[in-house]
Amino acid sequence: MNLAELLIEPLSYGTTWRALVEMTILGIAGGVLGCWVVLYRLSYGAESLAHGMLPGLVLAGLVGLPLLLGGAVGIVVAGVLVAVATRVRMSDPDTAVAVVVTTLFGAGILLALSPSSPTGVGELLFGNLLGTTDAQILISAVATLVVVAIIWLLHPRLLAVGFDGDAAGFARIPAAVVNVILLVLVSVTILVSVQALGTLLVAALLVGPAATARLLTRRMLPMILTSAFVASISGLAGIYASFHLKTAAGASVVVFILASFLVAAAISAVRIRFPAFGPG
Repeated sequence: MNLAELLIEPLSYGTTWRALVEMTILGIAGGVLGCWVVLYRLSYGAESLAHGMLPGLVLAGLVGLPLLLGGAVGIVVAGVLVAVATRVRMSDPDTAVAVVVTTLFGAGILLALSPSSPTGVGELLFGNLLGTTDAQILISAVATLVVVAIIWLLHPRLLAVGFDGDAAGFARIPAAVVNVILLVLVSVTILVSVQALGTLLVAALLVGPAATARLLTRRMLPMILTSAFVASISGLAGIYASFHLKTAAGASVVVFILASFLVAAAISAVRIRFPAFGPG
């Protein structure tokens, strides 16, 4: 089979087409938002929300409610519990958050593995990218437009607070409010991404491409564009690899995100070791 056939054959299947469109859309959302997640050091928070929402998703599947509704309830409950845990004076905040998140995740696993769980609930862990529907693509597209629009409108304020917390007053928006806005956007992105990538893999979309881009550039706009490109290309490559190698689509996408990060890390190391190879 030649290269043209390798590229064209997957496109003859509607499931692959929808998966490619979905990952391109989610790649833009995750790539753009992920840069701010990395800059504001919210990576652990994003992963916590993704794992903590699992019980809500499973319960929605058990009672026949829309997964988006269950995920929304689960992510709100997880956020409230995490916020409460950080205020517990008897333990380190990170330890308290870890206890809450692992407890919620463990509860979700128990529910997903119970005999009464319907077939397919286990896919909430790893997603079902090839099962993407037209409705999911529409929801993802709308959510991505909203996320990117809000990020664009708040760009100057996000820069001011992100690079200098003392500039919050100048930006006329408290740093705490900025963090809340970002966490809300993270929650929305996780909600629309979880059916494709699952609770175990969705955080990689928000952190991996942005971390890769940060190794290659320190300027925010090039970083955002690079991150969105890496996320989308990793999604396309992962789907093609899944089709030809018969591997799990979501996991294949994450493998390519990791590979991109390793390549960027090698390039960064060469630039440090040999400055002449760095940008002029």
